[in-house]
Amino acid sequence: MALQQFGRTKSVTKRSSKYLEEALYLRLFKDGGSEVSVRQQLNEVLKSRKRVYKWEVGDTLKKLRERKLYYPALKMLSCFTLQLSEAMDRRGMNKAVSDQAIHLDLVAKARGIPAAENYFIDLPESAKTHLCYGALLNCYCNEWMSEKAEALIEKMKALNLPLTSMPYNSLMTLYSKTGKPDKIPAIVQEMKACNVMLDSYSYNVWMGALASVNDISGAERVIDEMKRDGRVASDWTTYSNLASIFVEAGMFEKAENALKELEKKNSRRDLLAFQFLITLYGKTGNLREVYRVWRSLRLAFPKTANISYLNMIQVLVNLNDIPGAEKTFREWECQCSTYDIRVANVLIGAYAEQGMLEKAKELKELARRRGAKPNAKTWEIFLDYYLKSGEYQLAVDCVASAISIGRGDGKKWSPSNRIVKTLMEHFEQEKDVDGAEGFLEILKKSVESLGVDVFESLIRTYAAAGRTSPAMRARLKMEKLEVSEASKKLLEAVCVE
Repeated sequence: MALQQFGRTKSVTKRSSKYLEEALYLRLFKDGGSEVSVRQQLNEVLKSRKRVYKWEVGDTLKKLRERKLYYPALKMLSCFTLQLSEAMDRRGMNKAVSDQAIHLDLVAKARGIPAAENYFIDLPESAKTHLCYGALLNCYCNEWMSEKAEALIEKMKALNLPLTSMPYNSLMTLYSKTGKPDKIPAIVQEMKACNVMLDSYSYNVWMGALASVNDISGAERVIDEMKRDGRVASDWTTYSNLASIFVEAGMFEKAENALKELEKKNSRRDLLAFQFLITLYGKTGNLREVYRVWRSLRLAFPKTANISYLNMIQVLVNLNDIPGAEKTFREWECQCSTYDIRVANVLIGAYAEQGMLEKAKELKELARRRGAKPNAKTWEIFLDYYLKSGEYQLAVDCVASAISIGRGDGKKWSPSNRIVKTLMEHFEQEKDVDGAEGFLEILKKSVESLGVDVFESLIRTYAAAGRTSPAMRARLKMEKLEVSEASKKLLEAVCVE
């Protein structure tokens, strides 16, 4: 395969129709975009002689990373980087350090931090620029490795590497996620002292940090400072964050003022901005504004996406506007190209919450007939209903169905500890040994270990029912569990031969 790096690069608008038909990313995603299919298509591409441009690889890498397909992204970058590296060596040119920074990030996501550290160590010293250091720092921050992140940024300062807002933003995000927002104002002051210009993201994180310690007026002052600075233009996300802060504080009038500013900033009619407006107006309880923004969204996006309907119907349900949610749902049914079970689940959940079980069942069946099979969330909805109504066997059936389906993409679904405890307490109260054992057989399909609480409840159920189980001690040993003294006393009776 030839990798075209040199000569004039085509602009996006001038790319040929043939390129658009045979674009690398289209080839990789043509079978649906799962990791397995993407890997298979990538192998075919690598075997072929198709000419690939560097900007084309860049486009594809971006799409792979957005979809969190890190393994195929790393493989693709590794193969193409090797070819590019050989071509550049023949021409006596330096390699792009930005590619190495991306490579390091992908190694971390696909193979873990130790592999990324080894990659960084093996780089020539000339390649260890602020970009590569910044990429490693970001990896540490993503994995919440505070000590390593702090040590690395101090090393970057000691090496006099040019620091932009990006490494500081990574560190501030780390402190936000790890419950240390009080450290963020000091970082902002350091940025100012070092003449590092804050960007929109910096201001947003700073504002969020102040709000998290209930300094709402401080968050407002951040916006004022941003305006005075003048170098960073606030965008709609700034006012979305500010509105969220006011909503959480119960300051709905100020929240709605911020939402008006958000609308003014949404000159490009960003879909996500519309969705935030609907969600946040919903949280202020302003149903009229919810519908007004929804009409604006529909005008801007006549082919309205499933995710937008999902968001709108959820907001209407939260506002207890069930007739409005039903009407919006019917509109979606009439125009959707794919019947998305997630959209149906919102209304199914609303029916179940209000005790309208038959309507919930009817909608589940309708969705199934339209090709949208119930997913784990669907069964969770019915599970909660049956637990509240005391229909425990039906609840167990829902657990079995949810486990059987899983969460998708090969991920298992497991009931929460609360659900397991509720069901085990029911079996214990009813002295239902067979029911408890049957439930545990279902549970084993989704968890590696049943846990000591489950077994202690099982032992109490056996004891209450006057049933024996000579193998109970062996089961505990296999699970490597140590039960309480009270349970050990009950075992004496339960384990009788």
